[in-house]
Amino acid sequence: MAEISAKLVQELRQKTGAGMMDCKKALSETGGDMTKAMEWLRQKGLARAGKIETKAATDGLVGSYIHTGGRVGVLVEVNCQTDFVARNEEFKALVQNIAMQIAACPNVEYVKVSDIPSEVVEREKAIEMGRDDLGNKPANIKEKIVEGRIEKRLKEMTLLDQPYIRDQNITVEELVKQQVAKLGENIQVRRFVRFVLGEGLEKQESNFAEEVAAQMGSN
Repeated sequence: MAEISAKLVQELRQKTGAGMMDCKKALSETGGDMTKAMEWLRQKGLARAGKIETKAATDGLVGSYIHTGGRVGVLVEVNCQTDFVARNEEFKALVQNIAMQIAACPNVEYVKVSDIPSEVVEREKAIEMGRDDLGNKPANIKEKIVEGRIEKRLKEMTLLDQPYIRDQNITVEELVKQQVAKLGENIQVRRFVRFVLGEGLEKQESNFAEEVAAQMGSN
C-alpha cells in the first residue's frame, strides 16, 4: 500500500473540505489515489463537511424517544445553523435516530471523548494499570497496552464513536457528517439525558415468610 503522507492528506482536505481523519482514511482505502479518494469521500457524504463544521450551530431541535413499555426514555439536543434546516424532515429523522441510538446504548455517558472529565480518564487508567495480566510486563510495554485499552474504553463511553444501529458499517459521527454534507449546515450533538425507570431507587425487598407469619398472627 502506498505511504499516505501528511502533505497528501492536507491536499485532499483542501480540495474536499472533509476532516483530516476522513481524508486519511479515504486515501488509505484507495491506495493513495487522489481522484478515487475524492470520489470515496463524496460517496460517503463527507466532502465539504470539514469546512461547514467550523460554523456556529445555535439552532436545532430537542428530540425524544420513549422505548416500548415506557421503561426507558431519552432527550437529546442536536444543533444546526438555521431554523430552516431544523424544520427539515431529514434533520428531524436524524434527531430521532440519534435518540433511539442513545436508548440502545446503556453504557454511553458522553457525546464525545473530549467531554469525558479528566478524573474519569484517570480512574479508568488506574483500573487498567492494576489488572492481573499486566503484572509481569515491563513498564514501557505496560504503558502502551494500557493506552490502547483506555482509548477503546473511552470510545465505548461516547455516543459519536458507537456503530450506528441501523448501519453497523458507520459510526454515529459518520452519520452526522453525512447529514452535514447533505444539508449544507454544521450539525452538532450537544447533550443528552437517558431516563431508566426506577434507576437510583432502593427497591423494597419483602420477606415472604415474615409476611405470612404476620398475616397468620392477625387472624
